[in-house]
Amino acid sequence: QVQLVESGGGLVQAGGSLRLSCAASGSIFSIDSMGWFRQAPGKQRELVAAITTSTNYADSVKGRFTISRDNAKNTVYLQMNSLKPEDTAVYYCNFQVRGPTMILSVYWGQGTQVTVSS
Repeated sequence: QVQLVESGGGLVQAGGSLRLSCAASGSIFSIDSMGWFRQAPGKQRELVAAITTSTNYADSVKGRFTISRDNAKNTVYLQMNSLKPEDTAVYYCNFQVRGPTMILSVYWGQGTQVTVSS
């Protein structure tokens, strides 16, 4: 089993910055990808950013958010700058992990609230 622990959410004014972190622990042989999703009230969960050997961003966050990873720590980060009220959501990290059997499994963090005030 793999556990993901998120941190870094909170309340910030528009134009401000936050940095989210998500650390994985447990039976990990390799991590195929790491990513961040978000879900606002009444909306579907959407991809914000993902990182494998390259990065991928939602159009709405390009140029403002940066995803990065620390392989030694099995940790993914999301640096969020120039935050807007429409960025308000619960943010979830997502790992695609291979264990000792090489079977690919998907894990989710517990979610962290990001609230941007206008």
